[in-house]
Amino acid sequence: MFTGIVQSQAEVIAIISKNNAISLRLALDKSLIAHLEIGASVAVNGVCLTAVEFGALSAEQAFIEFDVIDETLRVTNLANIDLGSLVNVERSLKIGDEIGGHMLSGHVHTQAVLKQRVDKQDNCMLSFTVDPQYQKYLFAKGFIAINGVSLTLGADVANGFAVHLIPETLARTNLQTLLVGDSVNIEFDQQTMTIVNTIERMQLTRN
Repeated sequence: MFTGIVQSQAEVIAIISKNNAISLRLALDKSLIAHLEIGASVAVNGVCLTAVEFGALSAEQAFIEFDVIDETLRVTNLANIDLGSLVNVERSLKIGDEIGGHMLSGHVHTQAVLKQRVDKQDNCMLSFTVDPQYQKYLFAKGFIAINGVSLTLGADVANGFAVHLIPETLARTNLQTLLVGDSVNIEFDQQTMTIVNTIERMQLTRN
């Protein structure tokens, strides 16, 4: 489980194609591999991946390597990253950790496309389009995760959704570099999905 509070951005330093998969190696601050174990879960752009190798690159930097299978590449934007790309990273939640965002599984539901960006002095508004089948899970002031970042939906959620980002969120995540037309990973709030789906099933049963 994750909280959507991104701990760091990591640089993609190797992408190796395999049969129906890729091996993905990231460079990041050495502190982020403290107490890490092979098989541990790490969120990369909001995608729960399993660490298959890690180690030191220098006194300050380390690497973590993951295998990313074809289904994950099909559903997420990890298929579009290049060498030098920056991805959001969050280690899995531990008992006793502060939950500053909301509970995430790291299982991406779909991708959304940035249709508008408005930068102001004290905030940035990002507006996205999403497959209409997911519109029912979008509610003003509800939770959503974009590239693994826990965010609150804006008031206008018709024909897509919008979020407003403070400078701190932009500085800590790769949302700062998004351009119109870019795709992002989306995980909807699981509680919202459960409630909406349950109501739909109850209405079908009554009919």
